[in-house]
Amino acid sequence: MPRAVSISYRVLPTPAATARAAAQLFTDSAVKAAESRGLARIAISGGTTPKTMFGLLADPAEPFLKQVPWDKLDLYWVDERCVPPDNAESNYRMTKEALLSKVPLAAERVHRMEGELDPEVAAARYESTIRNTFKLEGAETPTFDLVLLGMGDDGHTASLFPHTEALNEMSHIVVPNHVPQKDTWRITLTWPVINQGREVAFLIEGAGKTQVLHDVFLGTYQPETYPSQLIRPASGRLTLLLDAAAAAKLPAPANSDSTGTLELK
Repeated sequence: MPRAVSISYRVLPTPAATARAAAQLFTDSAVKAAESRGLARIAISGGTTPKTMFGLLADPAEPFLKQVPWDKLDLYWVDERCVPPDNAESNYRMTKEALLSKVPLAAERVHRMEGELDPEVAAARYESTIRNTFKLEGAETPTFDLVLLGMGDDGHTASLFPHTEALNEMSHIVVPNHVPQKDTWRITLTWPVINQGREVAFLIEGAGKTQVLHDVFLGTYQPETYPSQLIRPASGRLTLLLDAAAAAKLPAPANSDSTGTLELK
């Protein structure tokens, strides 16, 4: 049975406003973790909203650059395409260009997935990286301070695509995943690991996501068809940052700050 979870969703007027809210969430999470535990561990995704968010985090004219404790931040990826790091499709390359090349984050704190390697090797190496940097023992799993996710118009998240093998993986931290519908391989965190995050948030924008967002959170539980339904954090809390177009089929937020709630049983 799926875990009960309380969803807090904030509806922003534009994609730009959604990216700004995401930058604030990133900053707040990093500050809180650094103050509480001396280290912030954040796992990021690719996509349009994160790219805009990265631009805000790196902009000297914005407050975020000075507020993020870069010297206490370890950055990880939720998933990666199986391409070299300089490929236009690489999530790492996008992050490097939009963020890493502009902020004082030490190279040893940047933990990329090696998409240029054989998928099995890349996944195993990334799992080892996580085990070593988190100092995990035995069957322990990592707890990221923040996991930032997107959602595809097919209901996938991370590289957990509909009807793919990775949906059945319960024991590993990272796995390779063959995606027949795209005729490609991806590397991805597994959904139990994502669900261990202290804070887990979806960043979703655009009219192309309106129906799938409704189906994932208000429709029948069909995680093989809508893998995003597997994301039910152990904390019992899930955050959605949405633009108005994506949120059009959700109940209108009742609060003055444009925040609504959903209870998933």
